[in-house]
Amino acid sequence: MDDPVLIEKNILERFSLHGCTALITGGGQGIGRAFAHALGEAGAKVAIADLNEDTAITTAAELRAKGIESLALQADVTQRSQVQRAVSDVLEAWGTLTIGVNNAGIGMWKDSIDLTDSDWRKIMALNLDAVFVCCQEEARGMATEGYGKIINTASMSGHIVNAPQCQAAYNTSKAGVIHLTRSLATEWANRGIRVNSISPGYIYTNLIDELVSTPEGKATMDKWLDMIPTGKLGQVTDLQGAAVFMASAASDMMTGADLVIDGGYCCW
Repeated sequence: MDDPVLIEKNILERFSLHGCTALITGGGQGIGRAFAHALGEAGAKVAIADLNEDTAITTAAELRAKGIESLALQADVTQRSQVQRAVSDVLEAWGTLTIGVNNAGIGMWKDSIDLTDSDWRKIMALNLDAVFVCCQEEARGMATEGYGKIINTASMSGHIVNAPQCQAAYNTSKAGVIHLTRSLATEWANRGIRVNSISPGYIYTNLIDELVSTPEGKATMDKWLDMIPTGKLGQVTDLQGAAVFMASAASDMMTGADLVIDGGYCCW
């Protein structure tokens, strides 16, 4: 039997996010900011939640300058009450939540011999625990509509052990995000909620500028470049297409998937 979608909507219409609303955590800068622009340009209304209210306001203003309806929200996603408030603000403003992008996270380079309990909990609290809380609260907002897209920012570090830096806690947290994504995807599929993740490789952000400011940091980046088949770091814009795909009707049959975008790093 022919798929009626092929007749009712062409491929570009299925990628459109017109009529959708999105909440992006860590959306004020870096990868989250790129996601905010991408989803907004594809037609969604976008709420930017960030611990740093100033960056959220700035990014929201950038979107409005493009004619994209947006909200700036200050939120510490390690606090459930603040996640609940962010979801509530979106529902109050727009009546629905279609897309949740859980992007807030931190890294840490430290020899595991020296890793403290506080170091471990700090990484897990934001990179894994908060992702679960965000998914849960977003899903509660989506379940009444019987449709929603949740996108988690994982990392190639959830698949491999990076070199030469020591980052066992970060690697473990991102592996957890990938498996959490799969688990929630299977639980919520019958509610019309799709849960997928994006695993970036080494992406050029302000942190790279800080890294290469020292000889040791530059040597680290040179090692990365030697190990990336494409021979270059990714740009935040290299992740935007995946986010739009996962957020759109074009990916309605995909759930529990993790898309690695790393220039081939994990192929070795």
